[in-house]
Amino acid sequence: MSGYPELSCLRLERHGPVGWLINNRPERLNAMSARMRDEFEVAWKALDADPAVRVIVHTGEGRAFQTGVDVTEIATDGLGMERYRESLERFELRFTAWHNRIWKPVIAAVNGICAGGGFHFVADADIVIAASDAEFFDPHTSVGQVVAVEAIGLLRKMPAEAVMRMALVGRHERLGARRAYELGMVSQVVDPPERLREAAQELGERIARNSPAAMAATKRALWGAFELGLTEACRRGAAELVSMWGHPDQLEGPRAFAEKREPRWADPVPGSGSAAT
Repeated sequence: MSGYPELSCLRLERHGPVGWLINNRPERLNAMSARMRDEFEVAWKALDADPAVRVIVHTGEGRAFQTGVDVTEIATDGLGMERYRESLERFELRFTAWHNRIWKPVIAAVNGICAGGGFHFVADADIVIAASDAEFFDPHTSVGQVVAVEAIGLLRKMPAEAVMRMALVGRHERLGARRAYELGMVSQVVDPPERLREAAQELGERIARNSPAAMAATKRALWGAFELGLTEACRRGAAELVSMWGHPDQLEGPRAFAEKREPRWADPVPGSGSAAT
C-alpha cells in the first residue's frame, strides 16, 4: 500500500486485510540498531492507522526473525547501552505492539533465529507461529547483560523453569521450534519453513473475518487481566463486553449468522483498533 512511511530498517506491506511489519536488516540477522528501535514505533502506528489493516503480522527478512540489540553497535558507538538508560528507567519503551497499545490482533511469525531482545516481540504478540527450523535462545548473560523485561513477559506464556533455563544457560543452548511448541511459546509450527509467510497470511485472513471492534475489546480485556487480580480483571472484562452493546457489529453478527452470509462489519476508526460506534 502506498502511503506507508519509508523506513530504513523495517518494511511495511499490506496484503488484503493483513498488514505486514518485516524486520529488514538481514545482513545483521535483523539485530536491533538504535535506528530500528526508533522506527518500530512509527511502523506499528502506521499499520494501526490504516483502516484496511485488520490484523498485523510481524516477521523477519532472511535467516533470522530478530536477534536483539546490535551488539557490534553498542560495543563501538561510544554510547553502548547508556543510549537506552532513560527509556528503561522510566519504562517508556516503544518498540513492540504492547508498548504502543496496538489493539489490532498481532501475529509473530518467527523465521530462523530468535534471540535476546527478539523475545520482546514473541512475548508481546497475541499469537506466535514459527517455522520448523526456528531456533530460540537468550544470550544476554553470555555478553554480560541482564535478562529481564522480555523474559518476564514470557512467563505469561510458558513454564517459569523453561524461561529461567533460557535466561541462565544463555547462548550455550538453543530451543527448537517443536520444543517451543511443547512449552507453549508458540501455537503452531509450520513445515516446510518456506510456508511460514503463507501460513501467517492464511491465519491473519481467518482472524480478519471477525468484528474489528469486538476483537479490540477482547484484546483489551484479556491483556488487561495480566495487570489485575481475578475479580477486578473480570469486572473490567465485563465493562469491555458491555461496551459493545448497541454497536453496529453486535447487531450485524447475529443477523449475518441467521441469514447465512458473511457479516459486513463497521469500518475501523483509524488508529483506534476498533470500529466506529
